Amino acid sequence: MTKIKATNITWHEGHVGREEREKMLNQKGALIWFTGLSGSGKSTIAYTLEHALIQRGHLAYVLDGDNIRHGLNKNLGFSAEDRTENIRRIAEVGALFIDTGVITLTAFISPYKADRDAARETVGEGNFFEVFCDTPLAVCEERDPKGLYKKARAGEIKGFTGIDAPYEAPDKAEMIIDTSKMSPQEATVALCEMLESAGKIGGLAE
Repeated sequence: MTKIKATNITWHEGHVGREEREKMLNQKGALIWFTGLSGSGKSTIAYTLEHALIQRGHLAYVLDGDNIRHGLNKNLGFSAEDRTENIRRIAEVGALFIDTGVITLTAFISPYKADRDAARETVGEGNFFEVFCDTPLAVCEERDPKGLYKKARAGEIKGFTGIDAPYEAPDKAEMIIDTSKMSPQEATVALCEMLESAGKIGGLAE
C-alpha cells in the first residue's frame, strides 16, 4: 500500500521553505506521538497540551485516532494491515504539518512498534517525539470511557488491544507518562519543558 501507483508525476518545490514558516510562527514544527492502550490518557493529554500551547501563542493541532477514522481513514478497519496503513497515513500528514511549522499532536493506540518506528523515519529524527502513556491495563479498563473493554471482555469486540490483541511497548520513547500517577496538567508542563529543551518553542525570537 506504500508504493506510488501514479505515473507521470513530478515533485514541485515552492518558493517558501519550512524555515521561513517557522520564523513567522516563532516555533519549530514537531510531531508529538502519543501511544498507549485505550483509556490510557492519550487524547486527554494531547488536547490539554494543545490548549496550553495555544495559550502561549504557539500553533498546535491534535490528530485524534477516532476523529481521523471519521474522515481521512474511514475506509480502514482494525486488522493488522489496516492499523499499519492508518499509522502510515498519519505519519505522512504529520510530516506535512511539520513542514508548515505546526506542533502536531497525535493520539493513536498504534500498538505495533514497527509502525511507530516507520512513522519516526517518515518525519525524521529531531521532529518525532514518542510519548508512551504507560498506564496500567487495570486502570484503563476501570476507566473504560467508551465501554470498549466491557464489550471486548464479553466477546463483542475481537482483536481489541490489551485484551486479545497485543500492544508492543516503546523501547526508546522520549517520554513515559503513567496517568494513574500524573495529571494531564502535570504531563503538559513536562511536555512543554521537553519541547523547550528540544528548541521547538521558547527563546526563538531574534
